[in-house]
Amino acid sequence: MDHERAPAPLLDAVELRHLRGFAAVADELSFTHAADRLRIGQPALTRTVRALEEAVGTRLLERTTRRVTLTDAGRRLRDDLTPLLTRLDATLRATRAEPPLLRLGFTSVLPEACVGLTAAFKAATGAGVRLVRRDAPLAGLASGACDVAVVRGDPPPGTAVRSRLLLHEPRIAVVARGAAELAGRRVVDWSELAEFPLVVNTVTGTTRPDLWPPDRRPRLACTADNFDEWLEAVAAGHGIGVAPEPVARRHSHPALRRVRLKNAPPVAVHLAVPTRDAHPLAERYLREADQFSDGSSG
Repeated sequence: MDHERAPAPLLDAVELRHLRGFAAVADELSFTHAADRLRIGQPALTRTVRALEEAVGTRLLERTTRRVTLTDAGRRLRDDLTPLLTRLDATLRATRAEPPLLRLGFTSVLPEACVGLTAAFKAATGAGVRLVRRDAPLAGLASGACDVAVVRGDPPPGTAVRSRLLLHEPRIAVVARGAAELAGRRVVDWSELAEFPLVVNTVTGTTRPDLWPPDRRPRLACTADNFDEWLEAVAAGHGIGVAPEPVARRHSHPALRRVRLKNAPPVAVHLAVPTRDAHPLAERYLREADQFSDGSSG
């Protein structure tokens, strides 16, 4: 019967701001970070996403007090919407008589070498460079949020990217002040860390138990989905953390102290571009990197 049918989606009510708002939350998996990225208030963003869900007639996001996740419908919409918004943005940029723009993605901290590299690239091409920070394994490259990504560690297997080794960064241990682990230690050997529980950032982290020999590995204390959660988990005393030294030093925390590591394997830092449909200037950025690099193509 007609009165028993579900209400039809109100697709005419969907506006571009609804789609951009949802895309930002789907990318960040955080209303707070997405609101900062869009430069709007979090309540306004929440209303925007709720309006989109009402218009399409289904829930796109699952929200709890601790995290935001995509529903199956939300994942499908994100996957279909991302390339459309990327193409729209490119079309709109092309209508403006401005220099070309390259988007450089990174996680947590941009390596110092990228400052000189970006300046050299801009001087050589006349192009602009926009910095894009994303808590994602490829710093937003897979979602189309950036054109070139700075990736710490090896790119995830199976990803359609080409990479160039830029440099190596030393690792450093991070531990809660007053914790029993590494109490009073200022320097520790890498092998000794196998005795302590480890907190792992599974999304953008570079240190996991399998870096140690199979017969002597640290116990996995807990995992985190982003850098801020990882930092708070270590500060709460759940275990020790290990991070690239520039990252750990940039993100200070009153409840944490750093411990130097001996014999720790360094973290490889790569520049990555898509294997297909790369930005026309992405290859030029990689070529400019040669003079700042201590590695080769991958």
